[in-house]
Amino acid sequence: MKNRVEVASSKFLEGYNCAQSVFYAFCDDLHIDRNLALKLACGFGAGMGRSQEVCGAVTGGIMVIGAKFGRGEKDDRKATELTYRKTRELMERFGKKHGVVICRQLVDECDFSTEQGQKEFKEKDLIHKTCLPCVESVVEILDDIIFLFP
Repeated sequence: MKNRVEVASSKFLEGYNCAQSVFYAFCDDLHIDRNLALKLACGFGAGMGRSQEVCGAVTGGIMVIGAKFGRGEKDDRKATELTYRKTRELMERFGKKHGVVICRQLVDECDFSTEQGQKEFKEKDLIHKTCLPCVESVVEILDDIIFLFP
């Protein structure tokens, strides 16, 4: 049986985006339908719809945190505070490991909205050099902050 890092990596290399791959890896733990998870996370890839803002792997991780700890209809504000704390932890640890959380900075300013930027991204093999390691590290961080620390 694959661990969550392997599941996320495999999904990413199948062509799903970074946010989808991270969120998908936690579906069984969260009791979320896999197809629904892929659809919900789809718009968050490439820094939110190729806008290259916060890394899609990170936003996929924030979705995992929200699904696990977020405030629902019958929950009090403590759930919000816990979710915010874990979100900050994810972002801080990711930023410490990768230097930044902003997609465009992670991918050397390749502009995903242009054909030239997408070509440059492929030529530099940033999918393997940058994006795959980001997906893997978000899953590893989530494994710590979700399952090790209350």
